[in-house]
Amino acid sequence: MADETPNPPPQAVAPPPSDGHLSLAAAVAADKEEESQPPPPEPAPAPAAVVTVTVTESESTAKEEEEEEGSLSQPPPVKEELLTPPPPPPAAVEVKTTSTQEQEVVSAAAVAVAVPTVESEKPTKQISHSVVSFKEESNLLSDLSDSERKALQDLRQLVQEALDTKQFTQKQEGQVEENKAEEQEGEISIWGIPLLKDDRSDVILLKFLRARDFKVKDSLLMIKNTIKWRKQFGIDALVNEDLGDEWDKVVFMHGYDREGHPVCYNVYGEFQNKELYAKAFADVEKRDNFLKWRVQFLEKGIRKLDFYPPGVSTLFQVNDLKNSPGPGKRELRLATKQALQLLQDNYPEFVAKQVFINVPWWYLAFYAIINPFLTQRTKSKFVFAGPSKSAETLFKYISPEQVPVQYGGLSVDYCDCNPDFSVSDPATEITVKPATKQTVEIIVYEKCILTWELRVVGWEVSYGAEFVPNAEGAYTVNIQKATKKAPSDEPVVSHTYKVDELGKILLTVDNPTSKKKKLIYRFKIKSFLD
Repeated sequence: MADETPNPPPQAVAPPPSDGHLSLAAAVAADKEEESQPPPPEPAPAPAAVVTVTVTESESTAKEEEEEEGSLSQPPPVKEELLTPPPPPPAAVEVKTTSTQEQEVVSAAAVAVAVPTVESEKPTKQISHSVVSFKEESNLLSDLSDSERKALQDLRQLVQEALDTKQFTQKQEGQVEENKAEEQEGEISIWGIPLLKDDRSDVILLKFLRARDFKVKDSLLMIKNTIKWRKQFGIDALVNEDLGDEWDKVVFMHGYDREGHPVCYNVYGEFQNKELYAKAFADVEKRDNFLKWRVQFLEKGIRKLDFYPPGVSTLFQVNDLKNSPGPGKRELRLATKQALQLLQDNYPEFVAKQVFINVPWWYLAFYAIINPFLTQRTKSKFVFAGPSKSAETLFKYISPEQVPVQYGGLSVDYCDCNPDFSVSDPATEITVKPATKQTVEIIVYEKCILTWELRVVGWEVSYGAEFVPNAEGAYTVNIQKATKKAPSDEPVVSHTYKVDELGKILLTVDNPTSKKKKLIYRFKIKSFLD
């Protein structure tokens, strides 16, 4: 379901020899260790594969002739002294990438820009980048400063006093008494975690302290206000309500960032659907219902976080502004302002990073409107990227295999089927320079079945694949004819090739444009016996 956070990714472990992957750094370290220590009684088995990546550039020669898909071509004559190849390393495959520059191109389009360029007729106001980028703090007590530890201790004491005097459970006149069991036990919970119980409680208290710059009394007041709001909003009952799934495409969880935070995507372009927009914002009642659904979604995600330090207790937010309704939509502005205030007041420090992608020029004016309602700490978590830099910006924080296909990655929706690859299969990123041909060489040292998938974000390049045997006089097999790929083409291509003789597979991407392109690929090896 879209409103469920997927299971956390498995802990990174060294792959067994049969997996076919061992880093070059690990191999070098192993060699050094072997030199410094006496040899073991029995030699360790050789790894199934070694992956090395090298990039070289040279002037391009004449353009290669196009070949039909599946055709065979006679290889060039081989010099006599090269007929006997050197003995292969103890590996199944080796990977090399080669970049051949066709011509030198200097273009402003190749320069990375975090915020989209504003055309001359548009306002030239830029989003301020003076705020220092946010770095998430540790929740381990040993990592806190002396003043922070003292503030935490003082807040514990104040919370205990408030519990003893039942300050959190005081009812207004005429209000129906709730949470009687909690009051009798002298225990109050937020997000399913008691305020004073174990290490998880300290993580909760630290969130409020950081939201108030470690001012203890202000933090206690924020806790009281949050508990009061949660009772008024009926959070505990709301979590179990069935509010439908009509907004599942507007907000959904998918994958994890490079630091293990669950990633939440907010897709504002879905509100171009007039019917969906009306259901969410047509009047006050509908706005309140949408806000309830959004709060429920957030609550469910938070309750799946690991609050035991040093576990992950925050989310990574991606806000997609592509085709988002413009600033003229008054109802959306009001709902956004209301949601921002509510989340900032009652959900402190639950966002590790806020990345805005596909940012249009008009958002600069909208950001100026909401800017006064944001704390400096909140603004320090913001990252903005225009349409041309959105995928590249996401890859800085999220691995391509974890990024959904529609945002430039390789991850398909959990409801879809990809029998060959999953988010646990890492991908490799390569920047293809303007007017450059990039070749990925997968050198095969054993007979096997090789499966790969590849994409270039935004395409506008030519892609081809071929197998070049090692044997003298053997023919090159054209697996995929070099074909120009348009942005509207299928975003990811995949192939499976049965390698029944030693050689290498060449995956070639020719970028004739004046823009840098991001190439992403990954592959798997299967034995004939599998």
